[in-house]
Amino acid sequence: SSFLQERLIYMLLLLLFLHGADSFYVPGVAPINFHRNDPVEIKAVKLTSSRTQLPYEYYSLPFCQPTKITYKAENLGEVLRGDRIVNTPFQVSMNVEKKCEVLCNFPNKPVILTVEQSKLIAERIREDYYVHLIADNLPVATRLEFYSNREEEEKKKEKDVQFEHGYRLGFMDGNKFYLHNHLSFILYYHREDVEENQEPTYRVVRFEVIPQSIKLEDLKADEKSMCTLPEATGSAPQEIDPSKENQLLFTYSVHWEESDIKWASRWDTYLTMSDVQIHWFSIINSVVVVFFLSGILSMIIIRTLRKDIANYNKEDDIEDTMEESGWKLVHGDVFRPPQYPMILSSLLGSGIQLFCMILIVIFVAMLGMLSPSSRGALMTTACFLFMFMGVFGGFFAGRLYRTLKGHRWKKGAFCTATLYPGVVFGICFVLNCFIWGKHSSGAVPFPTMVALLCMWFGISLPLVYLGYYFGFRKQPYDNPVRTNQIPRQIPEQRWYMNKFVGILMAGILPFGAMFIELFFIFSAIWENQFYYLFGFLFLVFIILVVSCSQISIVMVYFQLCAEDYRWWWRTFLVSGGSAFYVLIYAIFYFVNKLDIVEFIPSLLYFGYTALMVLSFWLLTGTIGFYAAYMFVRKIYAAVKID
Repeated sequence: SSFLQERLIYMLLLLLFLHGADSFYVPGVAPINFHRNDPVEIKAVKLTSSRTQLPYEYYSLPFCQPTKITYKAENLGEVLRGDRIVNTPFQVSMNVEKKCEVLCNFPNKPVILTVEQSKLIAERIREDYYVHLIADNLPVATRLEFYSNREEEEKKKEKDVQFEHGYRLGFMDGNKFYLHNHLSFILYYHREDVEENQEPTYRVVRFEVIPQSIKLEDLKADEKSMCTLPEATGSAPQEIDPSKENQLLFTYSVHWEESDIKWASRWDTYLTMSDVQIHWFSIINSVVVVFFLSGILSMIIIRTLRKDIANYNKEDDIEDTMEESGWKLVHGDVFRPPQYPMILSSLLGSGIQLFCMILIVIFVAMLGMLSPSSRGALMTTACFLFMFMGVFGGFFAGRLYRTLKGHRWKKGAFCTATLYPGVVFGICFVLNCFIWGKHSSGAVPFPTMVALLCMWFGISLPLVYLGYYFGFRKQPYDNPVRTNQIPRQIPEQRWYMNKFVGILMAGILPFGAMFIELFFIFSAIWENQFYYLFGFLFLVFIILVVSCSQISIVMVYFQLCAEDYRWWWRTFLVSGGSAFYVLIYAIFYFVNKLDIVEFIPSLLYFGYTALMVLSFWLLTGTIGFYAAYMFVRKIYAAVKID
């Protein structure tokens, strides 16, 4: 029990350390200091909707355009996410208020939307699109206030504030469409400490917007492109009628407020959207379950194994009368190479590649180096790491292929480098064609696709070959027992030794350990939330590795006790059983949480889900396979075999 106490104290210390880590991040960019009247540039990122999952660029709708449109150079991650960062005509100066100003360059002359444009805007409003702007790299948020369900008396005082990313393009009332054509920007600045005679410097620490829909007649605009906002009660919203031309004005106002938020923690409002308590609860729950189970499993397995090994290694006099049974019987067949050794070793190589990539990405993100303020950094890092981890993938695949008596190492290396990435590229290419057809900015442009192909064949493939060459030349894994010439017959198996039953049984424990984290990751991907709790994710990943290994060892032990020695493929399939539950959970999430109705968004959802499930299966299957392989080598090395 003292060992358990040490374990628990260590876990708690680790948890405390991680709790410190999840609110801290290393800013990717240096802070920009503004003086009064300095221009603060407002840029547009994209339009998104969780109903269609198709991002569009800002100027796909007829918004006011500046005289020269310039796009920011994007990194790989931003391109893959569909961000197209572009300048806008909003003129905002540091600490300068604006009551109401008309946006498009000609004063008091309304913008006329053609029937086509009106139809498009109405369509986007119906699809629930949000507009995302950034000021000084800080995304815009809409403040939502609602009364929490506390006691009646407290209700008057306390409001819960939550933030929504971006602002709604418009709203529907009955069958009518209304566009948010007036934006009230509220920017918060933090005054920096400077010496007495110097001009004060400011930093932007928060960017909020209150979108309003105000009819053309109510916005009284004059020649100097100023306008007056109507009283809140009497104004009518600006309707967009998709069947005819519409006239409207785009206007905005700017309000500055001083804030005591420091620049370093300006992202906290965006990140503290989800409840941290749930994470703690789920982590402690998973840790307890996993340690409890691992305790039981290791006790059972070690006890039975000790008994088995003691029995098997007893003097021969009893042996003659006793018929051998159990896993010792199959010692002559347990290391017989399986069918399709090349494909097995290729999949395991890709699994190792994924494992290294995910481990490094989560670890680096946990240290706060991939903060949400550097957009697309996570995707870019993951892509490059996957390419470079090809060395390890190739090495492990080559060594295993050699152990399984394979000879054609060049073909094996090619298979490792192209099998899993080829499937991923194929699915993504097909989905991309559909996104292209929708003219969405989420479509990967052709040059980027060519660049990815060049990375695959120019970085990943040679590295896999390199690793494979060294792995294949290295001494193969030493198997402790010789394989017989003639394979044994396999006795009739019980129903619960069926592969599918095994998958169902083995998948539950790892899935249960990471189920809550999965919910947060899904909402980050499909509902445009930020995901940043990488400290938790790292813990969950470790729990996942531990539980996969344990389950896999138990399953392989049962299988060998039933005198079925074909464990290579089966262990790989069964250990990845939690991927099956992830698939079921994804379907449940689709039906219950998302209101996606159209064909292409559904196709995208299930296409990307298929990729996630496949990758997850490779990852967990690989972890389980290596755990089981080590276990099998250990137990057969412990038995004396004549």
